[in-house]
Amino acid sequence: MKSILDRVQLALGRDGISKAALLLVSGRTLGFVAAFAIPIVLARRFEQAEFGTYKQLFLIYGTLFGLAQLGAAESLYYFVPRNGTEAGRRIGNALATLALMGVACFVGLYLVRFPLASWLSNSALAANVPLLGVFLGLMLVGAAFEIVMVSRKEHRRGACTYAASDVVRAAAFVVPALVFGTLRSVLAGAVLFAALRVGAMLVYFWREFGRQFRIDAALWRNQLSYALPFALAVGIEVVQVNYHQWVVAAQFDAVTFAIYSVGCLQIPLIDLIYTSTVNVMMVKMAEVGSDDTRSALALWHDTTARLASIIFPLAAFLLLTAQSVIVFLFTAKYLASVPVFMVWCLMILPSAFAVDGVLRVYAQTRFLLVMNAVRLAIVAALIGWFIATWSLIGAVLVTLAATTIVKTAALVRIARLLQVGFADVLPWKRLAALAAHATTAAMPAWILTRVVTAPPLAIIAMSGAVYTLTFALIWFLRTRPEPLTAVGLIAES
Repeated sequence: MKSILDRVQLALGRDGISKAALLLVSGRTLGFVAAFAIPIVLARRFEQAEFGTYKQLFLIYGTLFGLAQLGAAESLYYFVPRNGTEAGRRIGNALATLALMGVACFVGLYLVRFPLASWLSNSALAANVPLLGVFLGLMLVGAAFEIVMVSRKEHRRGACTYAASDVVRAAAFVVPALVFGTLRSVLAGAVLFAALRVGAMLVYFWREFGRQFRIDAALWRNQLSYALPFALAVGIEVVQVNYHQWVVAAQFDAVTFAIYSVGCLQIPLIDLIYTSTVNVMMVKMAEVGSDDTRSALALWHDTTARLASIIFPLAAFLLLTAQSVIVFLFTAKYLASVPVFMVWCLMILPSAFAVDGVLRVYAQTRFLLVMNAVRLAIVAALIGWFIATWSLIGAVLVTLAATTIVKTAALVRIARLLQVGFADVLPWKRLAALAAHATTAAMPAWILTRVVTAPPLAIIAMSGAVYTLTFALIWFLRTRPEPLTAVGLIAES
């Protein structure tokens, strides 16, 4: 039994990346549960048209939040670990950039609120856009909060901040919806949350950096020269990621968009694991330096394998239980979202390959720009044909195809940066074993979903139990150093 526990400990990892990432993931688990509840509660509380309006508003928010950061917050991953004496000024520059963009976003949204509502064929948008603009501006300023903590290796503090922030945000959205039952009250709660977050962040920065927390024009120019190419790349990626939803929102009514957006259900666990793991990998790679390609390759392989060990089985399980998941979370009125959700589950798989993180460490921001521009061009050129051929599912399929193409191109680039061939840029054997493992483990659970009739929650629970047990058994058999025999089992017990 001791050898089994040792292998579990090894799987969790003793190295710096695993421990730090595991701490961040643990800290955000509570927040993940709370944040995941927001659309579920609102979908049940609002009619489909009002929920569709909410999703359209936060499509606007999500797109502008990614575009308007100009790489200012993310640039701190690069600058803060490299020179601690400049950290306070680098952070001050980032906040100044974010605040300016927040004001610009608010003014812009206010001026175009009526044309925007007309374009999306939803008059209800116009009255709610100003509050959304205030929320967006405050959230932009607060984008640097946890980034600074992670960059300074304050992983425990960062984990606690992530958790507290997500829980408070969920409460700020859900409580007004339950008490007042209006979309406007939800937005008011969101603004209150964002203001509290900014206040807490400013107190932390002042305590940590004191008078060094200020603007430095000389450093600002240098910071922007790094951040802007990356910002262009991220901006194109944000547009590309959300483009399919904008097309659906513009071509269909609010009710259809509600159905489509439910099908494109965001799984916060993926972002939770991906962001925490990749952020730590980037800091470690920055410490190793660009010259030590052997160590960088080992970090990249390890990160990819760890991400795949979670993402592959999760995608398989969601595909198995797609109908039960949608009906349980959003009720049977969103049954039409199931086919979209099943295709959307495949979008999880490319998340195992964190190519952006490696490219950012090696300052390949211009390549990121080209990569995302190509992806956007593919989606823009083909989405009309895909929707005409496969209806709502087509909007997801074209996004998946474009993502696969550009990720492959990014792997070729990473292979050159790390001075290896394409055959060595990924731990192919480990990834193939993980894929086979996840697929094989799904077979018994798939049979169960076909022969058992039960409420959605029961199906999810039974399938999850069968899948987990099968997966664990296969893992046990694969990782045993000696053949499994009856004599061996008796001796070990």
